[in-house]
This record gives sequence, C-alpha cells and structure tokens, in this order.
Amino acid sequence: MFETIIKGGRVIDPATGTDGVADIAVNRGKIVAIDKNLSAKQGKKIVDAKGHLVLPGLIDTHGHIFEHVSGEFGLNPDAVGVYSGVTSVCDQGGPSPLTVGGFDKFIAEPAKTDVRCFLSSYLAGGLYGHKYVDLYGPVGIDVGAIEQSYAENPDLICGLKIHAEPGGYSRWGMKSLKKAKKASKATGLPLYIHLGTLWPEKNGKAVDIKKLVSEIVPVLSEGDILAHPFTRHDGGFVSKGKVHPVLLEAVNRGMKLDVGRGSHFSYENAVAVMEAGIIPDTLGADLHGYNARAESAYNVNGQFRPDEEPDVVDDTVPFSPTFSLVHCMAEMMAIGIPLEHVVAMVTSNAAAMMGKSDTMGSLQTGRTADISVLKMTSGRYTFADGAGVKFKGTRRFTPVVTMRKGKLYQPVSDLLPEWIRQAA
Repeated sequence: MFETIIKGGRVIDPATGTDGVADIAVNRGKIVAIDKNLSAKQGKKIVDAKGHLVLPGLIDTHGHIFEHVSGEFGLNPDAVGVYSGVTSVCDQGGPSPLTVGGFDKFIAEPAKTDVRCFLSSYLAGGLYGHKYVDLYGPVGIDVGAIEQSYAENPDLICGLKIHAEPGGYSRWGMKSLKKAKKASKATGLPLYIHLGTLWPEKNGKAVDIKKLVSEIVPVLSEGDILAHPFTRHDGGFVSKGKVHPVLLEAVNRGMKLDVGRGSHFSYENAVAVMEAGIIPDTLGADLHGYNARAESAYNVNGQFRPDEEPDVVDDTVPFSPTFSLVHCMAEMMAIGIPLEHVVAMVTSNAAAMMGKSDTMGSLQTGRTADISVLKMTSGRYTFADGAGVKFKGTRRFTPVVTMRKGKLYQPVSDLLPEWIRQAA
C-alpha cells in the first residue's frame, strides 16, 4: 500500500530522458515506484494527473526570500515556493557571511519549501535589495569569511553572488569581481554574476559598456553563471539589437546563463539572444518585493534611482502585476524555447547549476518526493515584458498541486497571476 499515487500524468524528466504517461507512488516522503499501471487501490490518496504534466519538483534558481532582513525586497519563501508550484528556491545574494546563520535558522529551517542560496560575496548581503551602493565595493568582500561560511553550511550554500554592472564599475572597476572570483576559487563554488545596470554611475561618469563587458569575461571560468541575458538595461548581453561578441565567447567557453526574469526582462532582447543561437540554461523568476504587486510589495523598475522615494509605490512603472516561475516558463515557450528544454531549465539544469544533481531535479525511485503537477493549456495568450511590451504565446501553465517531501500543497500564493488563483 502506498501513501500517495500521482496517477495518469505525462511524466517528463530530462535527467533520465523520460517523457510518457506513468504513475508515481510515494511513501514516507520518498518516491518508491514509477510504473505505467499502478492500481488506484494501492494508494491511500490518489492525485488525478490525467492530462497534466508531472515534473520533478520545480527549482527557482533566482529568488529573493530573506524576508524581513532584506526589507520590502524579501518575499515569503513559501509564497515563492510550494504555494506557487515550486519545491525549491535558491536565494540569490540575500544572506552574507554575517547573516547566513540567521537565514538558515529563520528562513530555511521553518520553510515548507526547500531553500538554498548563493551567498552574497559582500558582507552586507542583500540589505534592502542592494539599495545602498557604497556597501558593495571590494572593501566589503572578505574572502576568509566566505570560506568559513561555506565550510559551516556546505549544503545550504550552492555558489556566490556578485555584480558586474556599470554603476559599480564606475566606482571600483573590476576589483569587486576579481575579489569574488578569488573566493570562488578558494571554495570551488561558481560565481553568479548580475549583468545590467543596477546602480547609477558615480557622479554621472559614463561607462564604456563594450569595455566593461570585455573585462568581465576573462575573469570568469567554466561553470560560472551570467545572469539576466535578456535584460533591457545597459551592460547586458544586447546593445543596439546585437549580442556582444565577447559574451558569445563566454558561452562557448562553458559559462552558463540564468534568465533571472525579474522586472528587467526584454522581449526584444530575448529575441536577439535567441537569434544569435543562445538558449539560457536555467530559468530563475527573480521575484522580489520591488517587482511583484502583492501584499507589502514595493514596485520599481529593477534599478535604483536617486529620485526614488523608498516608501512610495511607483504606479507609473509598467510591470507584470504578479508573476511566478510557471508564468516565466510560458514566456520562454513564447519566445521559441521548446517545452523539453524549458522543463530542463527548471529541473535538471537548475539542479546541476546548484551542484545538487544527485539529490534534486529528477524523478527516481529512492529520491525525495519533490514533484510539481502542472496543467498546460493551448490558446492565444498575451504576455508583457518588464517595459510593458506585449508579445504573443500559445501555451500557458497552471500549477495543480505541489508535492514537497511527500506532502501536498495547493497553489494559493498571492504572487500567482490572478487567472491562476481563480482556477485553483
């Protein structure tokens, strides 16, 4: 007898090459059987997945969930996670060597969602979403403290987060990136590099974007991750409609790409990157309190501006009112990425990026029962990027149920688009 059987769904698991109708049986938080003909009489609880996709638990490789400590920036981990159809969320740069203990105790441990992180290279971490630029120079990076943090939290910490964008470059050049790379080499952890303007340039100092990009790539190594390849902001992959050749070289050298959708996602730049033959490896939603219209969420356009009022909602900025990882999956299909690769982006590829392929991102007997059941519908759908530019798609996903360690959760997050919550 099985505690739960997820029955009759289309099981897609890129890690094992599986794509077909099958049943999955779960006992005591583990997958114990995968078979085409399990009897419903064998299950105490049956999840009817007929007509739905049954996927390895979705992994959001770019979240901001250091709730309270990062101010309005940090969202609730379960709102981003299990209540949005996602079993694992990786916080990008919220916890630092000074705060990772608190992140573990007060965020990761209590969460129903599987929570991991890319440790901030800066001692300040993600305080108020990196709002105060002077905290994020090379003097704020302590390589020894990073090494100690990783030694004490090897399962929680999956990599290191750093920025390489015009605002920081105008102040410190490549010093921060090079120091972070030193920590990366010392720990063996990959770097996750934010591209695209975040802070204003110092005293209006103009940065040569081609020079900036050409200096970034030689510092990096195979397995490092370049974030926001579809950004609409300066300092990203695309300039004047064309991909920087040096970034094409980076991909050819084995560097990985994470979409990091956020508020800076540009449909036009996504098309340019795709036309250059580049398909990102992973898909992080980059949800945070500055880009989601939900309770206590404060909205800006993904950059910090001197004229911002930190306690005032900016209703003039176009953005998706609410979105989620499954919404981003539909957007990726709309720009031409096949379903099979989109699934890999949020399962097997995501697990590999985090160094967790042996425990995450696949449906195999003996593994933890982290499973996402999604409804995929066909139709004529309109999406909007971070600047409000509309584009069309023919697929849409709705989370039906999330299983985390064998326990079932319903998709009730207020971060989900309204049409998803109405369907739940």
